[in-house]
Parts: sequence; structure tokens; C-alpha cells
Amino acid sequence: MTPLAAGLDYFDLHFAGHRGFIATGLVHGTAGVGLVDPGPATTLPAIRAALTERGFTTADIRWILLTHIHLDHAGGTGLLLKECPQARVLVHERGVRHLVDPSKLIASATILYAERMQELWGDILPVPEANIDVLGATGRAVVAGYDVDIAYTPGHASHHVSYFFPHARVAFVGDTAGTSQPGSTIVRPLTAPPETDLDAWRHSTDTILGWNPDTLFLTHCGPQRAPRLHFQEMWKQMDDWSAKVRASLALEGDDAAKAAAFHRTEIERLSQVLPRAEADLWALGARFDLSWLGLARYWRKKAAATS
Repeated sequence: MTPLAAGLDYFDLHFAGHRGFIATGLVHGTAGVGLVDPGPATTLPAIRAALTERGFTTADIRWILLTHIHLDHAGGTGLLLKECPQARVLVHERGVRHLVDPSKLIASATILYAERMQELWGDILPVPEANIDVLGATGRAVVAGYDVDIAYTPGHASHHVSYFFPHARVAFVGDTAGTSQPGSTIVRPLTAPPETDLDAWRHSTDTILGWNPDTLFLTHCGPQRAPRLHFQEMWKQMDDWSAKVRASLALEGDDAAKAAAFHRTEIERLSQVLPRAEADLWALGARFDLSWLGLARYWRKKAAATS
């Protein structure tokens, strides 16, 4: 992989034995190493290997920048800190309590993943409160000698933030720009429950584009070099999904059946433009059934608020 810019690199975590699911940003300088979204505990061996390849170890980590606390982005933070106990963990104020006490996060994820929890996510350990730097609506930090602008970017999650490195014009945007492969024009939103908020998401899109970045870095999965075109495609898909989900709420049938049908339809759409094996990998990484559930919850909450 080609480094993003001076002091900025990234690597694939080979989550669940596959490439292209989760990527971690790497910031490095004379003051140490920073990671953006280190992923789940099951991918800690991949972090060790990637750092070693670049001449570092986990003991060099001084900063862990979390876009949000979902397990695929931050689940391994507590375990990682065992190897870099001096590291500062940057997270939005709304996510702090779930890092310090992950019991509710674990319970919620267990409903979705059941017996696969340990296989997928590994040990989810508490993060010591003393290691946490609490973020608000905006902020600035210095990571490995580089200035970082920080903005609150909810929509996918109510505690989501994004990080912009002005020297490189790279924005690490977590799940705010959906999921796509480097160089691909195929983009899909990530709207899993319970916190999808399309109104906040549009504002967050404007916030990120207001930085005028040259590159978006998506945790799923890597750099995108045309930010405005990328967001245009994501919102095209978001609007299409939103209309379909909203219309389906008036039809007979339970949510599980509707979500499953939505998932099948999206896989068929992708299989028309991708080899079937690639479309199936999208299904594993994007979980379109969960996206249906997130949008359904959003529209039901909107309806309840106006009734």
C-alpha cells in the first residue's frame, strides 16, 4: 500500500481472514505512533505485524484516535492498551461511558452476533478513564507532531467524530462516508441501528467537505481520492435505500423478512456489476439487513415525532 502522505500510512486488518473489511490509519513521527480506529481485539496480531513491518511496535503507540466505539472500530482498544499503557485515547464525550464500562455495548452486540461474538470481536476490555481524552463538538490535537482538526460528525452514530490532517489534506471519516474499496465508484451507506440519523448525517457531510479534503479515509476500507464525487454516490444510494425502506414499512410482513429481502436485493444488484464472489464479500462486510433495520428505526422515530 502506498502511504497517504508524510507521516500518514494505513494497513488492512485482515478481519475474519479477509482483506477489504477494516483498515487502520497510522500516524507516525519522532514523538511516537498514533492509530485511527484500531479495530477489534481479534485483529491485534495484524496490528503488531503491520507495525513491525514499518519499524515500530505496539509499545510505540502514544495516541489512539477513535471515530466511534462500535466493536469493528474500537473493540480492541482495552486489550491494545495492555501493550501501550501510556497511550491517550481520543473519543467523543457520548462514547466515553461505553469504553469505561463496555457491558451494554457487549450485550447489544451479542443480540446481533450471538455465538460468533468471541470469534469476531475477541476480548472487549474496559478502557481506563485516566487514558481518555474527551472530545466535544470541535477540537484540535497534535498527534505524532502533526496538527489534527476534530469535528463532531453524527449520523451513523450519535458519538461519531472525524479527524482532518491539514498538512496532508486527509480526513479520517470512520463510517460517515459509508463503505467502498480504494479506487472503486461503488459506495454503500452504513445505516445499522440504533442511531442512524439522516438529518445529522447530511450536516456531518457538509462539515467534512468544509475541510476541503483531497482524500477521505474510510475505515471500511481505505482511501478515496475524490471526496465530493464519493459523497454524491453515497447519498444517491442513501436516498434510494431510504425511499425503499420507508415504502416497505406500509407493507405487510415482519421486519426480519423485510430486512432479509432487502439484503438479497442488494446482493443481486451488486452481482450485476461485480463478480459474484466480490458481491458476497460485500454482503459479509456491509450487512444490508442491518442497514434496513437502521433506516426503518429512523423513519419510525420521525413518524412518531410528528404524530
